[in-house]
This record gives sequence, C-alpha cells and structure tokens, in this order.
Amino acid sequence: MDRRHFLHSGSTFLGASAIGVPSWALSNQKLKSPQTAIVMDAMGEVRNVYPPELLKEIIASGMNAVTVTLCDPKTYEQDAVDTARDGILEYDRYIKAHPDLLAKATSVADLDKAKKDGKLALFYLFQNSTPVGRNLDMVDVYYGLGVRSIQITYNYQNWAGAGCKERTNAGLTEFGMELVEKMNSTNMLIDLSHANMTTMADTIKASQSPVIVSHTACMDVYKNTRNTTDENLRLLADKGGVVGICQLRPFITNIREGAFEHYLNHIQHAIKIAGIDHVGIGSDRDHRYVALTPEYVAELKSELGPDYPEQDFPLFMEKLNGPRRMEVIWEGLKKRGLSEDEVEKIMGKNVYRIYEEVIG
Repeated sequence: MDRRHFLHSGSTFLGASAIGVPSWALSNQKLKSPQTAIVMDAMGEVRNVYPPELLKEIIASGMNAVTVTLCDPKTYEQDAVDTARDGILEYDRYIKAHPDLLAKATSVADLDKAKKDGKLALFYLFQNSTPVGRNLDMVDVYYGLGVRSIQITYNYQNWAGAGCKERTNAGLTEFGMELVEKMNSTNMLIDLSHANMTTMADTIKASQSPVIVSHTACMDVYKNTRNTTDENLRLLADKGGVVGICQLRPFITNIREGAFEHYLNHIQHAIKIAGIDHVGIGSDRDHRYVALTPEYVAELKSELGPDYPEQDFPLFMEKLNGPRRMEVIWEGLKKRGLSEDEVEKIMGKNVYRIYEEVIG
C-alpha cells in the first residue's frame, strides 16, 4: 500500500482529526462553491504592486494559494543569482506590508492557517534553475529563504537540461541528474514547465518524488511548443505527478471568441489521459482586470521581448480576465458534468496533495 492510500485508509479508521486533516478535506463534506473548497493556482501572477482591494477580491473568489514566480527566468550566471535574491526580498517585503491579506507559505500547514485566517498564501517559485548555477549548495540556500519549487529549465538550454525552444532535442544533463537528486533530498518541488519533452521525460524518470508541470496545456488538443504530449502526461501521472493547465490563450487556441470552452477541452483531455487525480490549474496569468491598451501591450513587450508576435494578443481569455476567474472555471467544469468532488480535485486538492507529499 502506497503512502496516499495509507493516509486515506488511516483517516477512515482513525477519524480525520486524528491525523490533522483540515476540515475542508473531509471526504463526506458537500461542497457548494470555491469559497468552501481548497483552491490553488499552481503558478499564477500576484504582482507585488497589487493593491489591497485587488487582493481582497482574489481572496473573496475562493483562492487560497498562488505559487508566484519570483524573478525574471531569462537570466544566467551572476545576474540570475542577483535577480533571485532581489525577488525573494521584494516578495518578503510585499507580504510583510499586507499581513492581514497575505502569508508566505513554505508548507501546507501555512496554507491551512492562511485559509483559516482569510489570507492568500504565496508559495515561491523560480522558473529556471539558473539561480543555482552549478552549485548544488544553492538549493539549500534558497530553501532556507523560503523557495519551495524550481523549474529545471526555462525556454532554452541551461546547465541542467534543454527548454522547449532549444533547437536540439537534448535531455537532462549529468548535472541535471545531480540537481534532481539534490532537490529530492531537500524536499524542493521539481517543476518541468518550459522543458522540452525529452528533458521532461528524463526528469520524471529520474526523480524519486512526484513532480509538477505547473503551467502547460495539451499538445494533442492544440499544438504549441509549450504544450505537453500525451506520452509525458501519462508518464507524469504514473509517477504521482500533477499537470496544471494554463490560461494563456495562444497555448489553448488560435480563436478569440469562445476560447474558454477550448480551455475546458484541455482540462478534460488532461483528465482523460492523466486521470482525475493528476490535473490542476496553473494559470500563468495576471490576476488583474486587463484591457488591451497600448500601455499594456508595451508592458507585455518589455517582459516578453519586442519581437513577441502581436497576433498572439490578447494573451488572456475574456471569460477568465480578472481576479474571480476560479469561480468561472468551477462553474464551467460543473456544466461539463464533473462532480463536486472531481471539480475540487482540479481546483486545488490535487496540487495540495503533491505539495503535501513533496514539500510537507
């Protein structure tokens, strides 16, 4: 009997309170809305300039936790280390400035407390392993500073592996194997978003712990270099991992009107391939209300690069534009015929489970 089945059977035999299961996780609880469930964004934008009013609306929507990217993932060498340090300090200051609304989370216990207190828990993520460089001791340093997840790669080659836009089909490097082992031993969650399919498969096989692909979509539904193949979705699920379906419209569909239904298609395809216990939400999106103004386009191009194709704009799907998007997804999945228990798994329980297993 594996650990997950043991915990499930143990909670039935001993009673949930005996093993510290939070009240929202009780299997016989009838859920009515996101506000009574566990809702997590496995990778989303909560920018450190969001005002209290916006944070309050995100919390009111039922959101309990968001894993945020701390710094620009397109950096290398000392620049990567410097931006990683600055990102940690900036988010620490932001959370400290809003103690009634935000909580820094380094464990699921922190998330549970934040939910009870009506706060939004923020987990820290690096979207590239370049801040580690080739010094594995840096994993311990970042863990001590509160980082709980690191992507093996961003879009291109680094010391650990190849990203999805690298011209070769190279996989996990020898150093990448060492990094996987180190992250496993440190209880640092491995994220495989942006990896190419070979690096992704190599890492899933090498890891002794479940891994996450926090923000992607399904290659079989819509072809995009950032999407994940059915083969790797199955492999991920077989090792206990979770895939988060993102909300970047160009990864979902090339249409603009009615794009939300295509988003639900990706979620349902992932469920079909990986199983209901291995799919979550990883928006990869800004939780503000966004208007496609010249100022916003300029902001995007400063982040994505001046050559980013404007035909991909808007990046958002209109029905998911704003801080209450998780309520829209909840209702959309129910209309697709998913049970309340199944919807809650997608909306947060599956991500919670892998965080509990890997991070603690």
